[in-house]
Amino acid sequence: MPATDYQGSSTPLTIIGRSLLSMKRDQVHALESPNDGSASHDFELGSFQRQVADRFHDLASVPPDELLSLPWVRKLLDVFLCCQEEFKLILFNNKAQVIKPPMDRLITEYYERTVKALDVCNAIRDGIEQIKQWQKLLEIVLCALGDNNGIANNNCCQRVLGEGQFRRAKKALIDLAIGMLDEKDSGQALSHRNRSFGRNNNSTSHSKDHHHRPLGHFRSLSWSVSRSWSAARQLLAIGNNLAVPRGSDVVATNGLVMPVYTMGCVLLFVMWALVAAIPCQDRGLQVHIYVPRHFSWDGPLLSLHERILEESKKGDRKNACGLLREIYQMEKCTRLLGELTDTLQFPLGEEKEMEVRQRVKELGQVFDAMKEGLEPLEKQVREVFHRIVRSRTEGLDSFGRGNNTE
Repeated sequence: MPATDYQGSSTPLTIIGRSLLSMKRDQVHALESPNDGSASHDFELGSFQRQVADRFHDLASVPPDELLSLPWVRKLLDVFLCCQEEFKLILFNNKAQVIKPPMDRLITEYYERTVKALDVCNAIRDGIEQIKQWQKLLEIVLCALGDNNGIANNNCCQRVLGEGQFRRAKKALIDLAIGMLDEKDSGQALSHRNRSFGRNNNSTSHSKDHHHRPLGHFRSLSWSVSRSWSAARQLLAIGNNLAVPRGSDVVATNGLVMPVYTMGCVLLFVMWALVAAIPCQDRGLQVHIYVPRHFSWDGPLLSLHERILEESKKGDRKNACGLLREIYQMEKCTRLLGELTDTLQFPLGEEKEMEVRQRVKELGQVFDAMKEGLEPLEKQVREVFHRIVRSRTEGLDSFGRGNNTE
């Protein structure tokens, strides 16, 4: 995801606009108070903490069936982008303080964390691409077993379901089941299928529908991070030395160390949640996120961390390739449909045919949710990547110039 690919913001400008207007309104109220400039400064920092707390309270208020869904993950990225913009505003308003020790060191450390987050963004985008390939296999199943338009509903004229359609659907279901295996458990199977159906077997692969290529083939061509890259190690690197500010640093920086620490925690949590939700290499989630209990946002952030960890420990999620709600629904629907097709005898009886059509309808609903949510999510991940690059470049240039003028 090169920085030169930036094409503009995909995050609704109204969201960021409201956030910045809210902060500016807080600043105006502070300036109208009878106190001196320090009151305005304290109010600005407190406003940022409240905004972060409000957003994470909103994220944490969702019911269990919405946590880690595509809309929730998109909302999480919106939260990060808004916090990032407000953080930039604080740095800009306090440029003279930021270029002095120890703030210069703390800001440099934060930017180093954001650089590490860029690899996570690349890996997540690859994971989204992998889900899109699964989506293509779902489409094969729906075209085989749905109505004449390949739509899984009962509103149009329905075809008679024969053995040929079920053979085609079952092949796609098998490829999908293999593709969804966690990489640590499926490396041998995928490498074997790559030797059979990959580039070394051009005589057969080109003669068949490209939608039938196994998922290992797609993945081997799409990964933009190296095979030795580890999401778990990258998360540890992002969180390395993310220490609670010392009292002396709070005094020395006039409180500016607090938003730097807050953004470090927000960055770490957002990247961790993305790795939890989306398939990527070495998804170990045992990253310790410690926040002392005197921040206004610590409760909802730690609550979300605990809820996601609990989700990962459930029996049917332990070996999942990603905790995204739609992935779980896809795995469940395809498993039930696959088990049903194993018991069928032809010609189908009316009761079995109705059961098949109901399973296909449920699968179609999952397909529609992915079709609606994956593209916007990919654009948001791309936007997070470019916003991090741009913020770091602008920050280093601005603070560098400020340093030179002195």
